Formats: sequence, structure tokens, C-alpha cells
Amino acid sequence: MAVNEKDVELIVKQILDQMGGTVSSGSTAAYSYSGSASGNIPSKARVAMLVDKERFEIKEFPIPEVGDDDILVKVEGCGVCGTDAHEFKRDPFGLIPVALGHEGTGEIVKMGKNVKKDSAGKDLHVGDKVVTCMIFQDDPEITMFDLNKQNVGAADVYGLLPDDDYHLNGWFSDYIFVRKGSTIFNVSDLDLDSRVLIEPCAVLIHAVERAKTTGILRFNSRVVVQGCGPIGLICIAVLRTMGIQNITAVDGNAKRLEFAKRLGADKTVDFNDHKGIEALTKAVEDSFDGHLADFAFQCTGNPKAHANIYKFIRNGGGLCELGFFVNGGDATINPHFDLCSKEINLVGSWVYTLRDYGTTFDFLKRAKSIGLPLNELITHKFPLEEINEALKTNLAMTGLKIAIITPPGR
Repeated sequence: MAVNEKDVELIVKQILDQMGGTVSSGSTAAYSYSGSASGNIPSKARVAMLVDKERFEIKEFPIPEVGDDDILVKVEGCGVCGTDAHEFKRDPFGLIPVALGHEGTGEIVKMGKNVKKDSAGKDLHVGDKVVTCMIFQDDPEITMFDLNKQNVGAADVYGLLPDDDYHLNGWFSDYIFVRKGSTIFNVSDLDLDSRVLIEPCAVLIHAVERAKTTGILRFNSRVVVQGCGPIGLICIAVLRTMGIQNITAVDGNAKRLEFAKRLGADKTVDFNDHKGIEALTKAVEDSFDGHLADFAFQCTGNPKAHANIYKFIRNGGGLCELGFFVNGGDATINPHFDLCSKEINLVGSWVYTLRDYGTTFDFLKRAKSIGLPLNELITHKFPLEEINEALKTNLAMTGLKIAIITPPGR
């Protein structure tokens, strides 16, 4: 049966109308489709807005119209970061009122016609699971070809933006509005818990890449990781996936030290069992059969811990300091004994570059394949309306990774 061009155009228009799209006049091939989910997007979204120190309020805002370069994401979950806790308690960045949450992930429910691929060149469609990273629109000097030279500190990040007319600026929300100039990755091949862990894992991927620039990290390196919060524990897992097995974890929490072994630490040292830096250094040395560490990662954010860790490192060894994301105070060291005479190779690490995200996806898959229980880092899950309790739980350090998770069916 012959079908003329007008009949084809009519059929295409009917289908697209059902899907939420439009047909441009003139040709059956020349149509613009703004993809969307199956018509169940509400007119408003709930946002956990930090309105005062230690006080979130759940507010409702209209969902903005999705433009040709925009993406609307339904939030499935978001981790609670130490940065969120700092902002919750002290507002050090002066952002209040603010929609926090930068460790989030969710599902695309609507996207503009110009959105075709993610920041790594992977196809994007409605229904894909995604995470965001940097926002480049405020710093045009950052390009996709120069991302190894600048970390995310040089760009904006969803969850740490001043409030504006959009309001849906953080992942502690029902929906997040991703605008032109943002980076976004299709991570549909990862489960929800893994996706929630992408951002903190990228911090450690970046730190280990920084450490590798010293030329000291090898398969047989003796590595000490000080601090077994989520960051230190992920550090151990990253090192283990690299093939480094001679790892000693240092912390004062027995449960965290036990979990450190499950993530790849060979030995543990509880600093509560040793009085004074000399005794603690001896314990670290004994864990390496009488040797000091070739390399150390300092993950605590505690100035005293930073001052101590130099003692654990051999002459010519290396140190990566990544614990001080915010100003934690001054550390006192002796430059001659701690740094110069030992010729310590010192690198600092702060957040990540965009390229570290791609490496992180592969790390998460590799960690899972060798049986590291990374997902068990998430010890507490709260719905959005209990976000104040979630932040207080984080500050109380009664768990490891705290997350805001959207209940099934909501």
C-alpha cells in the first residue's frame, strides 16, 4: 500500500505528541524532539534548602522549563559529604540559603533537543542514569582538552551553588536541573550505591594519580594510610585494585580498622594502643616487618595527624596530603628532620579533575570484580525529609557513609 509524505508526517506527529515532542514544518525528517519521561513529571519539586546553620527546610519550587540544552534529572540518591557537614554546621562558604548535595545520581526524565552525548562522548537518552561533575559556563578557560591541569576547585559544582531563580541546584532534592555548560556522565551500567560513591571515589583516584607522579608507588611498596573514615577506606580500596597489598591502616576506631582489612589493608594500627609518637611510629614500623613506609596517605584533616605522619615514612619516601579540604588549622613540623633531611616527596591533592571521573567508573567495576565490599561503606540511608537527622548522624560519626536515598516508587 502506498503511503504519501503527508501521511508519514501525520503518523510521526502523532507518535511524537504522545512522547512529548514536536514536529517542525516542511519535512518528515526535520523534527525537533525534546525527550521526556512518560508524562508523570510534577509541576513542582521538593528541595532540602539549608536556611540556617544546622537547619534544613523542605521547600517546593516550580520545575523550570527544559530548554534545548538542559536536562531534568529525577534524583535517586546522594551521599552526604564532609563538605555538606561543614556547611550545615558553620556555613564556611557563606552560601545560606543553599541547596546542597554534590554526590548525587539520578535518571534523566527530560532533555533538550541539543543534548545528544555525555561529556565522555557516550550517547544520552531519557531513562539513562547519570552523575554530574563540573560546570564550565563561568570559566571558559577550562576546556575538555585541558582537564588534567585544573581540578574541580576552578569550576562550579552542583550542590555548592548560590541560590538563584532555578532553585534546583543541588542533589538534596526530588529533581535537579542540569544546564548548558555542565558536565554529565552516563553511568547506567553501575548500581545505585556505586553511583552514590562516584564523587568521593574520584577524590581518591585523583590523590593516587598525584601520588604516582613521585615515582614511588609500586606493586611492592609499603603504604600507610592514616585515617579510616570514608576517604581513607576508599584510598585503601584504590591501592588494592592497583595491586598494592602491603598496606597498613592507622586509626583509633576498631570497627573502621576492621573494615579497612576487608577493603584491602594487610595490617592495622590503633593509635589508642600506643602512647606518644615514638611508640606509634614503632607500631607502624613493626607492621612492615621493621621497615618504615615507602609512601603515606594522610586522610584525617587533623593537624596533629599531619605532623605525625612524617615519622612513619622512610628516607626518600613519599607523602600525599588530602585530608584538608577546608581549613583545619596549622600543623607543626620540623622542616629539617621531617622533610629536608629525609628528602620526602610531598604532594597535595584536592578534589579531582574531570578525567578522574572516567577512571573512577572503571575502578568501581574493578573493585567489585575482586570482591571489595565498597557498597557497605554506605551505613545509613535517609529519605529527603529526614535530612537534618542525616547530617547530625554524619557529624556524630556513628556510621561511615551517610546517604539520602529516594524510596522506591516515589
